[in-house]
Amino acid sequence: MSDTTQMETGRFALNSLKMLLVVGILTLVANSIGPETGFRAGFVESIPGMGLIVLIGLVALLLGRAIPLDLPAFAYAMIIAFALALPFSPVQGPFLGYVERVDFLATTTPILAYAGLSIGLQTGRMKEVSWKLVVVAVFVFFGTYFGSALIAQAVLSAQGLI
Repeated sequence: MSDTTQMETGRFALNSLKMLLVVGILTLVANSIGPETGFRAGFVESIPGMGLIVLIGLVALLLGRAIPLDLPAFAYAMIIAFALALPFSPVQGPFLGYVERVDFLATTTPILAYAGLSIGLQTGRMKEVSWKLVVVAVFVFFGTYFGSALIAQAVLSAQGLI
């Protein structure tokens, strides 16, 4: 590997780590102040689990860059996490013990913030699709709402709750 390639990889890893740490801290804050759903720990108790998630994210980003397959880094992260959580994995118990302290809903806060920022940075492209995007969004929102309502109605009716 040339010096230039090593420097680029090192810079990429450092920038990725900075981004993942910011997302991790936002997630920890959301985890400690969000609604209590299932098992949830406070800020300090969630740090080891968030550290593992950040480490998996960093390794996935580096693998996505190093391996010449056409897979997104998210796929590598899923494969790594899946392998660590398998029943016959020697690290399954501690891994799940730490990661379960990070509430899934807390992870959506920085993800949605990032999505909003990335869309906001593409306003020129958004102007090109303009009204078409609004029409599609309305159909998606209504379809999701009514689809969810129909499923809820069917399940609650089958259970005899309504």
